[in-house]
Amino acid sequence: MLGRTAFFAALLIAASAHAQAYKPPRTSFGAPDLQGLWDTDSMTVLQRPKAFKALVATPEEAAAFEAKKLEKYAKVIGDVDPDDPPPPEDGVTDDDRFDKPRGLARVRGEIRTSQIVSTPDGRLPYTPAASAAAEKALKDELTYDHPEGRPFDERCLLGGGGGVAPPIMNRDHIQILQTRDHVVLSGEQNHEVRIVRLGDRRHLPPTIRPWMGDPVGWWEGDTLVVETTNLNPRDRWRWNAGEWILLTPDARIVERFTRTGADEILYSYVVDDPGAYTQPWRAELPFHATDARVFEYACHEGNYALANILAGGRQAERDTAAKAGAATTP
Repeated sequence: MLGRTAFFAALLIAASAHAQAYKPPRTSFGAPDLQGLWDTDSMTVLQRPKAFKALVATPEEAAAFEAKKLEKYAKVIGDVDPDDPPPPEDGVTDDDRFDKPRGLARVRGEIRTSQIVSTPDGRLPYTPAASAAAEKALKDELTYDHPEGRPFDERCLLGGGGGVAPPIMNRDHIQILQTRDHVVLSGEQNHEVRIVRLGDRRHLPPTIRPWMGDPVGWWEGDTLVVETTNLNPRDRWRWNAGEWILLTPDARIVERFTRTGADEILYSYVVDDPGAYTQPWRAELPFHATDARVFEYACHEGNYALANILAGGRQAERDTAAKAGAATTP
């Protein structure tokens, strides 16, 4: 049986085994050019939905799944009578509420049912304790006791779902900029920026743990490899399609960005986090070039809504107490 280090190395080798014949353009300083605005959206989310049994869907399976998603989108986003009641939740997730979704992701011609490619069921290989923590987070991870208990996107610290923090989930537009010594990943939501320094692979001391961790990068042929460690203890969740994804401060994330065409980047990564998972796991998703424009996302630290959010929490507590009192009154 492979040890954890050997297993992690095997996943990285697997990620490199699908080299593309496409030769990307070069920057003025000779590096593969990944620059531009990229759309990461698709119906393929991190973990495989129950509707699918395998990593690759048939065209018929994909058509049926996509039609159902688009029908749900039309019900939630389409024109409605202002006097109508709110739509029922019935499994509608954040990803169904906003932009019209792209279809299932295509990777090397395959119709993918999950971004995770290294586990047979396309699900996260959680330890029992981490699985329980993720389930608990869906119910009560967010608190209404103080501002620091609110999620980082609501507090204007990071983008929704983690934004451009590693690993990147399919969420918003990402702009990539390059210099000789750095690669910059700029997120649409909360205008966050992750700066990857190139060349020197040494990480910051373990006592320094920035938001989005400490990323160092290098080139392997035409592929940009980024290794991130030193995750901030408060940055322990990613949100994707109605599920919390747990990361511990000791996680090691290795991302690979390979331009596979004039309008596509294959993004893959391996997460090695013994505190949360029984084994390292790998995922893949495509980035698509877009001619859209990114406008200011007017989030700010002085979020005026927080006062109302916390006040709502206090009112919910009063309502609960009143119901409990009424239930005990003879």
